[in-house]
Amino acid sequence: MGRVNRTNGGGTVSGKDGGAGVVTSGAAGAALGTNLLAVRSHNAALVLDLLRTAGPDGISRLELAERTGLTPQAVSKITARLREEGLAAEAGRRASTGGKPRTVLRLVPGAAHAVGVHLDRDALRIVLTDLDGSVVGERRGPLDLGAGAEAVLGAVEGGVGEVVRHARGQAWAGRRITSRLLGVGVALPGPLDHTHGVLHRVTGFPEWDGFPLRDALARRLGLPVVVDKDTNAAALGLSVGGEPGSFAYLHLGTGLGAGLVIGGRVHRGARTGAGEFGHQVVQLDGPSCPCGNRGCVEALCLAAIGRGDPAEAARVLGTAAANLAGLLDIDQILLGGRTITTTPDPFVRGVGAVLAARAAREGSPEPAVPVRLAPAGSAGVAEGAAHLLLGPVFGRTDV
Repeated sequence: MGRVNRTNGGGTVSGKDGGAGVVTSGAAGAALGTNLLAVRSHNAALVLDLLRTAGPDGISRLELAERTGLTPQAVSKITARLREEGLAAEAGRRASTGGKPRTVLRLVPGAAHAVGVHLDRDALRIVLTDLDGSVVGERRGPLDLGAGAEAVLGAVEGGVGEVVRHARGQAWAGRRITSRLLGVGVALPGPLDHTHGVLHRVTGFPEWDGFPLRDALARRLGLPVVVDKDTNAAALGLSVGGEPGSFAYLHLGTGLGAGLVIGGRVHRGARTGAGEFGHQVVQLDGPSCPCGNRGCVEALCLAAIGRGDPAEAARVLGTAAANLAGLLDIDQILLGGRTITTTPDPFVRGVGAVLAARAAREGSPEPAVPVRLAPAGSAGVAEGAAHLLLGPVFGRTDV
């Protein structure tokens, strides 16, 4: 597997203002809109996001203007274009305090779709989602990440084709998939270079070091591809789904990692290396870890799970989580990954107990950082990967 020639690009879809093709890594993220022609796509993204959050009840053009800071004329032009492209539709009329009733508009979720892929060390899950992130198609099966690039890429290519063909050929929840496809988001264990879609030395699979996964998949699929760590993708999905403030998503499955959301945005770090939570050393003379260190949290947790001792795994995980909470002063800790969701109670209780004991020792006037199971459990990684494509449509710049 050769190293990639690292060039920018990929993972972008261009299109007219207001269209589902507005997917750019440089979209603006300010709270208010502007009426300058040069940033029409930003304004359309603001409007689309408000349509999305309004849900099926919709929102009026006047409310859109008030909440974006755009002029009513600009809003009318944007919404007209969105309706022409099938992204928005009327949702009825709402009584007005004066004058004629206001027409309200809603997002058309089925106007476009995105694919999310979770490449785990031993399993593959692929979902097809509509614009509001609802899953309308799914495929899953075994995978050997160490089988080589050709085998892994072939499995992804076949699975993506199958899930899209099935959803387009058969009604899913009463709907047929005939709309545009934005692209494919791929999430897998790190470390990796999110910006260029290049893998680094995936723990336990050094042969992937330097592999240009994004570009290789884009060539095979003929679609835009975005690559990110599994924990970042899950954290993005949680943030889009409404988890507020700053939080850490801790994922314990075949490995251990963290997705960090700081101030409502996914934090990847300058080199997209943030969240390598599993390889912090907490026992200097501990067991060796495939990463080359000794006494890593991941190695200790997995060893405890292997002995059938989830309480000890939770205690170790809690120690590392308390370090993280103390370092970042986050609002909450969310737990996920199939190892945790198989027996969640010992982990929620055990991690919470360590954090509570730390807070008591420090005499903090504030309660301990709350710990709970992530709403999506172990199923949020693929959905979060789809949001790598959906997010920019609605103006998110942290994807």
